[in-house]
Amino acid sequence: MITMSENKLKCGVAGVGYLGQHHARIYSELENVELAGIFETNTERAAEISEKFGCPVFSTIEELGAACDAVSIVVPTDKHHQVALPLLEAGCHLLIEKPICQSLEEAADILEKAKQADLLVQVGHIEHFNPVMSFLEEAVVAPKFITADRLAPFQPRGTEVGVTLDLMIHDIGIVLQLVKSPVKLVQSVGVSALSPTEDIANARIEFENGCVANLNTSRVSSKKLREIRVFQPSGYLSLDFMNQAGHVVKIDGGQMKKSEVPIEKGEPLKLELASFVESVNERKQPKVGGELGKTALELAITITQQIRERASM
Repeated sequence: MITMSENKLKCGVAGVGYLGQHHARIYSELENVELAGIFETNTERAAEISEKFGCPVFSTIEELGAACDAVSIVVPTDKHHQVALPLLEAGCHLLIEKPICQSLEEAADILEKAKQADLLVQVGHIEHFNPVMSFLEEAVVAPKFITADRLAPFQPRGTEVGVTLDLMIHDIGIVLQLVKSPVKLVQSVGVSALSPTEDIANARIEFENGCVANLNTSRVSSKKLREIRVFQPSGYLSLDFMNQAGHVVKIDGGQMKKSEVPIEKGEPLKLELASFVESVNERKQPKVGGELGKTALELAITITQQIRERASM
């Protein structure tokens, strides 16, 4: 049951590290939202964010849940399940950062408990709220071949999982949304470089409708890159998620005509959280619901297993 305070939705954040601090910031900025509090195991960090955004710090997840209508879970992936359960028991709607969990069993448990409690679960596949994705969802009609490149410099943050669950899962979610067809075949390779798990990965995904996607991901790159190219009978699209720009090449009378894409830039995380708040207030299914998050996780786990089986040969 939503308990509005002065008609404001009470939102909290579990985990206010690098990404969680921005969840707290945006909740403090959104209209009709009250940043009701945070939970953070690092006491110095908790005090810093509390002072910065003028919100209370709760000493337990249960206390945070009791004070909130909705909560962002921004803790390491291997802690998602144990943090989500008491929040669901407290009656909180959840936005769980990607990936939804580290295993399908944990994801299924969260979704079942949320269903039983009639609570919403949104998964933080942030690129679905990038203005680039909004354009792609309108422009992509019959994709035949997709290439996606996602490169990032190494950061110790996020290495509790391999690069497939850390970064490639963004593009997995994007491709699943654009192709809208069951997966037929997956072929994957990858290597570790600076962490115990894979830091570089490539996956070739063939769909039942004939579309093929080739995903390249690295978290040991010297530069940042988040680009996608989609080829379809009418031509192709080349988009840059990071700079929110791109172009379309159309085939017209045997000629190729290039045009820039008119994209209205915006902060994807703010758009994502605003959409989550709207879903909770209107009790409608989120754009990126738990089932899509679970499907993306399943494919990411398949890719990870293939990489590790190959490495052990």
